Amino acid sequence: MTQPTVPFLPFVKPEIDEETIQGVAEVLRSGWITTGPQNQKFEAALSEFCGGRPVRTFNSGTATLEIGLRIAGVGAGDEVITTPASWVSTSNVIYEVGATPVFVDIDPATRNIDLDLLEKAITPRTKALIPVFLSGLPVDMDRLYEIARAHKLRVIEDAAQAFGSSWNGERIGKLGDIVSFSFHANKNLTSIEGGALVLNNEEEAILAQKYRLQGITRSGFDGMDCDLLGGKYNLTDVAARVGLGQLPHIERFTAQRRQLARAYFDGFAGGAAVKLGLGLPLADFDNSNWHMYLVTLPLDKLSIDRAGFMGELKERGIGSGVHYPAIHLFSLYKARGFREGMFPHAERYGASTVTLPLFTQMNEGDVTRVCRAVNEICEQYGK
Repeated sequence: MTQPTVPFLPFVKPEIDEETIQGVAEVLRSGWITTGPQNQKFEAALSEFCGGRPVRTFNSGTATLEIGLRIAGVGAGDEVITTPASWVSTSNVIYEVGATPVFVDIDPATRNIDLDLLEKAITPRTKALIPVFLSGLPVDMDRLYEIARAHKLRVIEDAAQAFGSSWNGERIGKLGDIVSFSFHANKNLTSIEGGALVLNNEEEAILAQKYRLQGITRSGFDGMDCDLLGGKYNLTDVAARVGLGQLPHIERFTAQRRQLARAYFDGFAGGAAVKLGLGLPLADFDNSNWHMYLVTLPLDKLSIDRAGFMGELKERGIGSGVHYPAIHLFSLYKARGFREGMFPHAERYGASTVTLPLFTQMNEGDVTRVCRAVNEICEQYGK
C-alpha cells in the first residue's frame, strides 16, 4: 500500500492554547516551579467547578486513587469491589494499601461495572467500591449510591476519564463520596501529568495534604511534625498552570467531542463494519464527555487479528489504541489466583476493543476518513 498523502491522524492529541504556553513560560521565569501559588489557584478553580467541595491536586490519577482509599480507611483485610475493564492502576492501588480487589464483570451495553453483580459480590469484608466511568460514561449513580448507603460502604469514583461528564444534569465531582480525576496528557483536561481528589470536608482535605507530602504538617516558620506515612505526590506549579489554562475550555471541549461522537455514529450507520458486527459504544449524549470512542471488532468474522487491524489503520495514516485488556488476565493477577473465564464480558471486550481517534482538533471530515478506513478493512478481511 502506498504511503498516505494526508497528515497522520493520532488517536489523541491535547489542545493547549498559546495563552497557556505563555503562562507556563511565566511560571518558569518566576523561579517558583514546584507546588505553590499556581497550584492553589488550580485547586480553587477545581473546587468551584465541583460545586465548592474541597479539592486537592496530585501528580497522577494513580496517586489520587491510592490516597482516596487511604482516606476512606481501606487497609489490610478489607475488600474493594471494582471492574476488570480499566487501566491496571485501578486495582493495583487496592493491593498497594494492603486490601484485596474483588472484580465484577461489566454490563456489555455500557462496558461499566454491572451494578447487579456488584451488589451480589458484597461480603462482610467489603469496605469500599471503585466504579470506573469508562471513556467518560458514568455508571447509574443513583443505583450506585443506593447500594453504597444500604451496605455502609465508601465509594471512590474512578472518574479519571470523566472530567466534564455529568449525571442527571449535575457535574461528576459535584456530588457523591470521594471522586478521583486524572489530568494525564490524553485526558479531556490535561496538566500534562496530574490528578485531583474531590473530598467531603476539610478534615479529609487535610489528610490528603498529609498523604501528598510525607505526612508532614507545618506550623509557623519552623514548626513541623509527621504523624502518618505519606509519599511524594504533589503537583508542580508548571503542571497546575497548564490545568488552569485548560479549565475555561472544558465545556467547549465536551461539546466538540459530543459532536464528533455523533459523526462517528452517522459514519458507521449501515456500513460494512456494523453489518459484520462492529460493536459501537452506548450513544449517551447527556452524561458522557466522550473521552474516547471505543469500538469492538467482530474478530470471529474477520481474517485478521486486532494487531493486524490496527496496522492497517496505521498504513492509512490513522492512529488507534487499546483501552483496555482485562486486568485479571495480566501475569500479576493470574499469579494471585485469577484466571480466564471468570469475567467473560470484560474478557471479550478487552480482547476486541480498539480506540479510534477523538480529540478537539479533529473535524467531521476526519471522522469520515476513519469510518471509511474501518469499513474498507472490514470489507477486505471479512469472512
